[in-house]
Amino acid sequence: MGFWSLFETASMPILEVLLVSAVGAVMATDYFNLLSNDTRKSLNKIVFVAFTPSLIFASLAKTVTLEEIISWWFMPINIGITFICGGMLGWIAAKLIKPKPHLEGLLIAMCSTGNLGNILLIIVPAICTEGGSPFGEHSVCKSKGLSYSSFSMAFGSFCIWTYTFQLLKNSSSRYTKLIETEDSSHEPNKESDANEKTHLLNGETQEYIDVVVPLSYSTSDDTQIQPSLVKGLVSKEEKKIGSFSSKLTDILHSMLKELMAPPNLGSIVGFVFGATPWLKKLVIGDDAPLRVIQDSITLLGDGTIPCITLILGGNLIQGLRKASIKPIIIIAIICVRYVILPIVGILVIKAATNLGLLPSDPLFNFVLLIQYTVPPATNISTMTQLFNVGQEECSVLIMWSYLAAAFALTGWSTVFMWILT
Repeated sequence: MGFWSLFETASMPILEVLLVSAVGAVMATDYFNLLSNDTRKSLNKIVFVAFTPSLIFASLAKTVTLEEIISWWFMPINIGITFICGGMLGWIAAKLIKPKPHLEGLLIAMCSTGNLGNILLIIVPAICTEGGSPFGEHSVCKSKGLSYSSFSMAFGSFCIWTYTFQLLKNSSSRYTKLIETEDSSHEPNKESDANEKTHLLNGETQEYIDVVVPLSYSTSDDTQIQPSLVKGLVSKEEKKIGSFSSKLTDILHSMLKELMAPPNLGSIVGFVFGATPWLKKLVIGDDAPLRVIQDSITLLGDGTIPCITLILGGNLIQGLRKASIKPIIIIAIICVRYVILPIVGILVIKAATNLGLLPSDPLFNFVLLIQYTVPPATNISTMTQLFNVGQEECSVLIMWSYLAAAFALTGWSTVFMWILT
C-alpha cells in the first residue's frame, strides 16, 4: 500500500467530518439561520438520548460475541491507558499553560478522549480493502476490522460517557460556582441596620452559642455539669459520621447516574445481546423474529454522526466569531495527541507483545496502535453543549485537531504497518 493511497484512505474520514461541519456552519449563519443556538441544544439532546445509544447498541449487538469479548480482553485495558496517559498529559499542560477556568476541563478532555468510533469504522475497513494491504484477504480483514472497530467504539463510548462526562460536568460546576462567587462579592450589603453584633450572632458563632448554653445545672456543690455542651460534642461527632455517609451515598448515586446515561445503557444492553446467543438470534439476522427492532435502532443510530458533525459546524461559526484561544493550547493538544501518545502506544504494544498478552493477529495490534493516534472525540462537543460551557472554544479546537489529524494519521499508520509487517 503506497504512501499516497494510505494518505487518501486516512484523510477520507477527516475530510468527511470537515465537509459536514462546513454544511453545519453555513446552516448556522444569519443568512440561513437553520441551526440557531436553541436549535443546536435541542438537537444535541436528541443525539444524547436517542441517536448515540442506538448507534452503540446496533453496532455491538451485531458484531460482538462472548468469545470475542473474552479474547479481546486487552483492548479495554489499552483504551484505559490512552485515557489515563492523555489525562495526565492534559493535566500537566493545563498547569503549565493556565487556561481560563472554563477551558481547563476541556483541555484535559481533548488530550485524554480520542475518537474511538467513526474514525476507526471508516479507516480500518478502508485499509483492508486497499490493494497491497498487509492484513490478509480483503473480505476477512474487513469483517474482523469492523468487529474490532465496533468493540472499540462501544467501550470507548462507555469511558467517554463516564470519565469525560464527569470531567466536563465538574469543570462546569466549578466555573459556575466561581462566577456566582464573583457576582456575590460585588454585591453591596443591603442590611442597613447590620452591625458588628448582628454579624457576631450569625454563622458559625451562632452554632457555638447553641452548644454552650446549659439547659440545667446539677445541685451538687462539687460539680456543675453542662448537658448541652456534652450534647453538642456528641452531635458534632454524629454530624461528621452523617456527612461522611452522605458523601459516600452521593458518590455512589452519582456513579449510578452516570452508568444510567443513555449512551452507557446502549453499551450495556448491546454487550448483553451480543454475548447472549438466544437474545442475538431474536433481533439479528434475516430470519430473526424481532429483526424490525434492530432495523429501527440501526436507522436511529445512522443519524448520530451527521447530527453531531452539523452541531459541531454550527458551534464553529460562533467560535470563530467569539472564541479567543491561545495558540499554545492548540499546539499542546496536537503535541499530546499526535506526538506523545503514539509513542506511548508503540511502547505499550511492544511490551504487551513481548509478554505474550496479545493475539497473533497484526490487524488487532494495528487497531490498538491507532487508538493512540485518533483526533479528539466529537462527543466532547455534545457535552459542552449539554453543560453550556466552552462550546465555541471546543469547536475551534476540534477544527484544528482534525486538520492536523489528516497528516498525523497518515504518517503514523505508515509507521505502524511497517512495525507490524
